[in-house]
Amino acid sequence: MSQFTIPERLETARLLLRPFVEADWRSMHAHYSHPDCTRYTLGRVLSEGESWRLTATLAGHWLLRGYGPYALEDKASGTMIGAAGLWHPVDFPEREIKWALHPECWGQGYASEAARRVLRMAQAVYPEQPPISFIDRDNAGSIRVALAVGATLEREMDFRGRRFQVFRHTYTAA
Repeated sequence: MSQFTIPERLETARLLLRPFVEADWRSMHAHYSHPDCTRYTLGRVLSEGESWRLTATLAGHWLLRGYGPYALEDKASGTMIGAAGLWHPVDFPEREIKWALHPECWGQGYASEAARRVLRMAQAVYPEQPPISFIDRDNAGSIRVALAVGATLEREMDFRGRRFQVFRHTYTAA
């Protein structure tokens, strides 16, 4: 029996959502070292060592919470293009659906495709509380993704010296 409360793998038409492996840190470093990718989340680019540690954090979240973000792999190319899944750091208001894609993948529907699949899984596993997405209010790209998958703005709050918006995802009728 698995120690995890959610499936370790999911699929969409174009994506494999899978556990992180050590080699993924280099791909995640391409994300974490790009200023456009970290502007609204980390506020700065990361070194290779910091990217390795943050990738290890994504993987380790599964052990601490029983769920976590997935590595996103493009099925056609086998390329790891980012991360998406359930995420709940101790200082976040509640469990969220997160996404983080390499900039060359922006605008192609990968984030919304992954988020929709994660939301369907979350509905099956955690039917009592639809997750949120917790987004810096200036992050127009992530706000577009949240709205595209049907989330609605629930409230704003101060967080780590900035203003964040809480978007509530909604479950579909069975």
